[in-house]
Amino acid sequence: METNLGNPLEPLSIESTSGMVHEILSQTQKKMGAVPAMYLGMANNPALLDSYLYSFQSFLEHSGFTLREQEVIFLSISVENGCEYCVAAHSFIADKISYVSHDIIYAIRNNTEISDPKLKSLSLFARAITVKRGYPSGEDLDDFYDAGYSAKDILGVIAAVGVQTFSNYFNHFFHTQLDTKYTPWAWKNKSESNIAESESRVILANSN
Repeated sequence: METNLGNPLEPLSIESTSGMVHEILSQTQKKMGAVPAMYLGMANNPALLDSYLYSFQSFLEHSGFTLREQEVIFLSISVENGCEYCVAAHSFIADKISYVSHDIIYAIRNNTEISDPKLKSLSLFARAITVKRGYPSGEDLDDFYDAGYSAKDILGVIAAVGVQTFSNYFNHFFHTQLDTKYTPWAWKNKSESNIAESESRVILANSN
């Protein structure tokens, strides 16, 4: 599903920015060695860039999920929202940083069965929260609790949905080009009716 800004914005650079945005991009360059293309696009609006990075870092530090669980959540939400940039980026992070097994990464990307029962439940719940706009069914909740998660973990998933709303929605409009390191994990949102079909996929997966 293509979204057009109508008045396209160009990615900024460290040199072309000042103030808070310049500081954020400069620190990112020092920390990561390069500034992700998404950050350079978000830099057109300081509120978006600052809000995204603050909430992203807070989720990593305070959500209570392991690194593997965090990436399962982020990847599941991004697939559900059809964000090609974020699916590639979080596939890379899941593989290289969080050490999520390839079979789990590909299962999420391809909407197929996840081999780990607890991560399967987490992925399905993150997708359910996303597609059902925060109104999961009783069955969704029961399956989540039965997997060993708690009410506090529901709040953590909500936080992740908020984080990914910033990034997924931005990339829908900006059509962000993949950074070179993410290209091996490029993903194509094959279904134009992804959003319309997503709820039925969640229901079907829950029934397995």
